[in-house]
Amino acid sequence: MVDVRDISKEEFGGILGLQESYFCDLKSKRIAPAKLSRSLSAFANASGGEVYVGIEELEDVDGKKRSWDGFSDQEEANAIFQVISDLDPLGSNFSGQFLRYQGAPGLVLYLAISKTQSVAHSTDGGVYRRSNASNVPLKDEALERLKYDKGVRSYENEKMSVETDEVTNSKIVIEFLIDAVPTGEPVDWLKKQFLLIDGTPTVASVLLFSDNPQASLPKRSAIKILRYKTKAEAERDYLSSDPETVEGSLYSLIYDAVDRVKEIIEGIEKIGPEGMGKVEYPQEALHEILTNAVLHRDYSVAADVQVRIFDNRVEIESPGKLPGHVTIGNIAKTQFARNPRIVRIINKFKNPPNKDVGEGINTAFEAMEKLRLKRPEFQETDSSVLVILRHESLASPEQIVLEYLRENNEITNQIARDLTGIKSENTMKNVFYRLRDGGQLEQVPKIKGKKHSWRKPTA
Repeated sequence: MVDVRDISKEEFGGILGLQESYFCDLKSKRIAPAKLSRSLSAFANASGGEVYVGIEELEDVDGKKRSWDGFSDQEEANAIFQVISDLDPLGSNFSGQFLRYQGAPGLVLYLAISKTQSVAHSTDGGVYRRSNASNVPLKDEALERLKYDKGVRSYENEKMSVETDEVTNSKIVIEFLIDAVPTGEPVDWLKKQFLLIDGTPTVASVLLFSDNPQASLPKRSAIKILRYKTKAEAERDYLSSDPETVEGSLYSLIYDAVDRVKEIIEGIEKIGPEGMGKVEYPQEALHEILTNAVLHRDYSVAADVQVRIFDNRVEIESPGKLPGHVTIGNIAKTQFARNPRIVRIINKFKNPPNKDVGEGINTAFEAMEKLRLKRPEFQETDSSVLVILRHESLASPEQIVLEYLRENNEITNQIARDLTGIKSENTMKNVFYRLRDGGQLEQVPKIKGKKHSWRKPTA
């Protein structure tokens, strides 16, 4: 039996007021179970979502109105649960609960759908994906794109039209096999690792063992580094110089890019309690995030990894959506390798970039926290994953202001905003007012031509 939960008046009104969206759908109890399965497929193939079954939408002279019209009992929804069972036999991606409100007719069925690792089909065999508030059928190229997004199909296994010598007689493969266990001749070893298929190099073998993979895989195998002298959004006018491109096999690509990013960051100065000082990000965080961006990106997308360095943050953008069942919410707690062969083989190198396989995100979190900086922030776009490392302290704005005044006589609104990362001048004023009301600050008497500033009480 499925749980029945009594809801409050506020919850009742909130459900009737829900907007159908990328994450939410409202359905009549009269919907055919087969048609409902399209919504279930669409959410499971996107980022997951919620469906409320038992909400009627009527149209009258005043426009559309919703009403609660649920199932008379649980058995009336049996056909829906049969569909869910067919779609998810193990019951790991769908969960349900009946909602009851005193005074409203029947039970509304609330369904929570998780993003699935595999492609989810509707009962008619179709495949759908949620887009805005619609269920979009996928065929041909769109279906293939979904398979890459899910990690069901990996571009690392695609054959490439390059000479075998590109990977069997390269400097990097020869140096690698000297230390490999078990070792062997390049051709035999690569065949055993499925990096040569029918004698043809795969994408993975070129990325790992070609001395110049960018020649064979342009626009999808390098790292672009851009330095913007601003805290605002990326605009060409703020570029400090032409974008830099880091190239090479995946192993050298990761280490060379981390070194170059660190070098650029160390050239940035930031105001602190003791005046201007160098910006500092933990190398472990930069290394782990860049390693993930390179190893887990979608190589079927013709775009390079981008590292954008601003005055107050670093943005690392990796082509491709989050694979499998991975979401922004569970990214630090779950594992899924879109490119398992690349991840496994690069771990065989001396001093591999992915030393603790599956622990990279947590390592980055811990490294930022050690420096009392905010944790990395993850965002998913329509075609990429963006990680933001902010140079903002975990301390409260009030603590940051008082720390600055331990070493300095006065602080202005602009300096305080630079220190705290607060963008709004009025928001920063409110921080000053709270400290003033608590007796910890006073405003410096206004001097003509000088900006307003604050100091510790002198009395």
